[in-house]
Amino acid sequence: MKRLGVLSVLVTACVLGVVMSQTTLIPAVTITTVSANVTATAAPSTTGPSCSTLNTSTCTACAPGSYYNNETLLCSCCPEAGLCVLPAACLLCVQGFYQPLAGQQGCLPCSAGFYSNFTGSPVCQACPSGSYSNNTGSVSCRACAQGFYTSLQNSTSCNPCPQGTYCNSSSCTQCRICPAGSEALQIAAKECTPCRPGMHKPSHQTMCQICSSGFYQVRWGQENCDLCPENHYCPSPDVNPIQCPTDAFCPEGSTAPGYCMETFFRKAGETCELAPVTIALLVIGGGVGLLFIIVLVLRRKRDNDSELSLARAPLLRKDRPPGRFYGIPCDAEPVYAGW
Repeated sequence: MKRLGVLSVLVTACVLGVVMSQTTLIPAVTITTVSANVTATAAPSTTGPSCSTLNTSTCTACAPGSYYNNETLLCSCCPEAGLCVLPAACLLCVQGFYQPLAGQQGCLPCSAGFYSNFTGSPVCQACPSGSYSNNTGSVSCRACAQGFYTSLQNSTSCNPCPQGTYCNSSSCTQCRICPAGSEALQIAAKECTPCRPGMHKPSHQTMCQICSSGFYQVRWGQENCDLCPENHYCPSPDVNPIQCPTDAFCPEGSTAPGYCMETFFRKAGETCELAPVTIALLVIGGGVGLLFIIVLVLRRKRDNDSELSLARAPLLRKDRPPGRFYGIPCDAEPVYAGW
């Protein structure tokens, strides 16, 4: 009987040992998740996978980036990208965060210029043109305000529209040139202003220009200037043409009336002609000039005759006493010997 009692005790002890050897608990794990900004700590246990009540010193926590799998009784990595480790589980990355690798401890925030608007994202999306994000961990991108634009993706800011261009809506990818007859004088313009009188702007130009000389424009917001008409003159490009005076000339494009020379000329149709006073003065002046020339010629002739008379006077004088030089009279003609 004693042997039977001892045998029954041994059998009971073995059964209990086998049952205890199959009993497992989750090991102690402490992991911090960046995406959820949560630190979780599991309750410590004295047993783990393949652990028994007789040897608890060999049980260790699952390595970072892995979790305890209740089915396999082993530490396993998160199976897919876009997940992060929490105690005993893998969780999806929250919006604004991502994780491209498997078995990681935490998720990463999206960089500036990128965003993530769904959970469990393995990558972040670039902000489209016309929008921007200047913070990390963004869930969405912000549209460029009116007067600003960006033509690039993943922008962190928007640029103001240059002078002469405008943007009157949000999310502009490019600024537009103001329509013909209008301009934008400031940067980051939301609308255009019409050109002032005396100025114009074709559609391909960015700024209004002053009308050329001989042209005018008295209306606001015009594309072209008008040529000053005939028989009018335009001293300023922002005033209406002025009627030409009756005694002046004003062809097309005149900036001032043109007059004939006063007193001496007068207007005759489209030309200038000599005035009567001018004709009389020319006749009198011509007669005086001709008389002066005649007097000058006569005086010159008289002077020449006087000089000629003086030159001949010594030869014609006969009242000199005859003189002799070696027996030859002074007035005698020389006689040549023939050699």
